[in-house]
Amino acid sequence: MGTGGPAPPAAGTLAHQLIAAHLVEGAALPGEEIGLRVDQALTQDATGTLVMQELEALGVDRVRTDLGVSYVDHTVLQTDRRNAEDHLFLRSAARRFGLWYSGPGNGVSHPLHMQRFGVPGRSLAGADSHTCAAGALGMLAIGVGGLDVALAMAGRPLHLRMPRIVGIRLTGVPPPWVGAKDIALELLRRHGVKGAVGRILEYHGPGPAALTAMDRHVIAVMGAELGATASVFPADEAVRAFLRSVGREEDFTELTAEPDARYDLTEEIDLSALEPLIARPSSPDDVVPVREAAGEPVSQAVVGSSGNPGLRDIAVVAALVHGRQVAPGVSLDINPTSRGVLLDLTRMSAAADLIAAGARIHQAGCLGCIGMGQAPAAGRNSLRTVPRNFRGRSGTAEDAVWLCSPETAAVSALTGRITDPREWAAETGTRHPELTLPDPAATVATLEEPLPPDVARTVRPERGPGISGLPELDPLPDTLDGPVLLTAGDNVSTDDISPAGAAALPLRSDIPALAALTFTPIDPGYPRRAAETPGPHFVVGGDNHGQGSSREHAAITPRHLGLRAVLATSFARIHRQNLANFGILPLAFDDSGDRDRIAVGDRLRLEGLHGSLAPGAVLRVHNLTRGEHYTVHHGLSARQCEAVLAGGVIPALARRTGPVGAHSSARE
Repeated sequence: MGTGGPAPPAAGTLAHQLIAAHLVEGAALPGEEIGLRVDQALTQDATGTLVMQELEALGVDRVRTDLGVSYVDHTVLQTDRRNAEDHLFLRSAARRFGLWYSGPGNGVSHPLHMQRFGVPGRSLAGADSHTCAAGALGMLAIGVGGLDVALAMAGRPLHLRMPRIVGIRLTGVPPPWVGAKDIALELLRRHGVKGAVGRILEYHGPGPAALTAMDRHVIAVMGAELGATASVFPADEAVRAFLRSVGREEDFTELTAEPDARYDLTEEIDLSALEPLIARPSSPDDVVPVREAAGEPVSQAVVGSSGNPGLRDIAVVAALVHGRQVAPGVSLDINPTSRGVLLDLTRMSAAADLIAAGARIHQAGCLGCIGMGQAPAAGRNSLRTVPRNFRGRSGTAEDAVWLCSPETAAVSALTGRITDPREWAAETGTRHPELTLPDPAATVATLEEPLPPDVARTVRPERGPGISGLPELDPLPDTLDGPVLLTAGDNVSTDDISPAGAAALPLRSDIPALAALTFTPIDPGYPRRAAETPGPHFVVGGDNHGQGSSREHAAITPRHLGLRAVLATSFARIHRQNLANFGILPLAFDDSGDRDRIAVGDRLRLEGLHGSLAPGAVLRVHNLTRGEHYTVHHGLSARQCEAVLAGGVIPALARRTGPVGAHSSARE
C-alpha cells in the first residue's frame, strides 16, 4: 500500500500522537511490541460472554478502564432460550463488574458507541474487529480478541506490534451518486484484504472536509477488511458537528496531524474521480465498477449494519424509493442501526416511504450482517451495505452477496437488477436526494449505567445451562507430535473456522457444542477426526489465515478439540494473537512452497520447544510421514512465548502473579 519506506521514520502523524499519549510499554518503532493504556473498552454479545468469564478467571473485581460497555447487537434473534439466557448473563455480569449495558434492540455497538461515548483522543479496545470505526472521531480504536479486552478491563496494557502509519491523502469532492462506501471499496480494489496488515490508515488532506463523521465511520469500519490495525481521521469541524448533534459538543477536542507530519507510506485518492463500485461474491476486495456488473438479477437488498449505519444511509434509500415500488421478487430489507435512527426515520416520514415502497423494516441490530436473519436464497444475488461478504456468512452456505453503497442497493431493488445509479438517474430524470436530517439526532437507547461498587459486589452473574465455561488450558508439551487433521487455502476467515449465522451464534457460550461446527465450512469431517484423535494435532493454512472477525472462538474451539499448532504462509493480526492467547503455536513457513508438501494425515513433530521457543527463534518441523523438515518462524514476543508455553495467557499470568485483578497495573 502506498509508496515510500521506513526511513526517515514517520513522525508527527495523528496516529503517532495518539499512540504517544497512551504508550506505557516499549518503543513506538515499526514491528516492536508496545503496550497501550486503554481508556474505553467494549464487547458485544457474540464475544462478550467469554469476556465476562475471562474477567472472572483473571480475578477482576471491577473494570479499571475509564469506561466499559457490554452491547447486545448480534444475537438479537431469539428462536430458542439460548440467546435470551446469554442476555441475562451479560446484563448481570455487566452489573457485577461495573460496565454499562446496552440491551437487545438498542442498536449496533459501533455507531451507538460513537454517539454515546466516543471522545476524540481516547483509546478504545473492542472485542469486535470493526471497533476501528471509532477512528472516525479521532480515536485510537483497535479491534482485538476478547481476552485482550478482558486484560484491558483488568487494567493491563493492550499489547500489539507497532504498526506502520499510512497517510491517505484525500482530495476533491465525491460526485453525485458516489459515497463513503465507494471510497472504502476503492481502497480494497487497490490493495486487497491483507493490504493494510500491520498498518494504521490515517486520512488527511482537504478531502475529509466533504465527509461527515458517519461517512468517515463507513470508511474507518472497512479498514478491518483491509486488515488494518486502526483507521484514524482528524477531529475537526465535522466531528464537532456530530458531537453537537448528539448533545455532547463539550467532549470535542480538535486533533490533527502536525503540518510537517511524515508517514511510513503514502496514498492519494481523488474523490472527484471515483465512480460507484461493488464487491462481487465472495470477498470484499473483488471490486469492480457497478457499470461492469450491471444487469445481474437481484433477489435481495439489505441496507444498514455497521457498514452503512448513519441515518443518512437509510434516509437516502427512503428518498429514492418514495412514490415507487420495489421490483417484484426483490426483498428490500432495512436494518436500522439504533432506536434513535428508527425514531428519526419515523419523524421525517422516511419510514412511511420505505413501508409504502414494499421494504421490510427489522429491529435494530447486526442481523443480516452476521447471518442472524435475512438469509438469502441459495445462489440468488443479495446486495448488501454490510462490511464483508465471506461465503456463508449471510446464513446461506451457497450465498451470492455483493457489497455496495445504499444508493446502488436502493436503485437495484427498484429495477430488479444491478444498476449503476447514475444510469438510472439519467433515465428517470432523478437528482440525487438532498436530505434534511433531524438536528439534534434522537438519542433514545436505554443503556443501563454501572452499579456502585458496593452494590455491584452483591450481584451474581446468572448462568443458564448453555454457558459452559472456559476450557482447561494445559501447558504446551516440550515435544509436540501429532497428525495434520486439516489443510486449507489462502484467506481462510474466522467465519470458516467458527461459523456465524443463526445456527452457530446461539452456541457462543457453549464451547463443546460450538466446537462441533469448527472448520465445517471447509471440511465437515474435521470435528469428528479431532474428537477421535488422542493427543495434540496440527492444522495447515495459507496466506492471511484467520482474516475477518476478531472472534476468539476461532482459537478456543479448535483448542478444545486438541489443536496446538497452526502452520500457515501468513496470519491475520487478530487471529494470530488469539491463537497465542490460548496456547496454540502460530508458525509461518520460511518457504511458502512447503505448505503444499503437507497433506492431511501426515504426522508432524516439533522438539525441544521449552528451550527453543524464544523471540526470533527459527524452528524445524519434522514431517515423519514424508521424511522431510521445514523451517518456520513464529514472530512471537517474549511475553507471547511465555503464554504459549504455559498453555495460554490466563495460566501464564496465574503462574507468574496470581489473580490479575489483584495486582498493580498500567493505570496506577
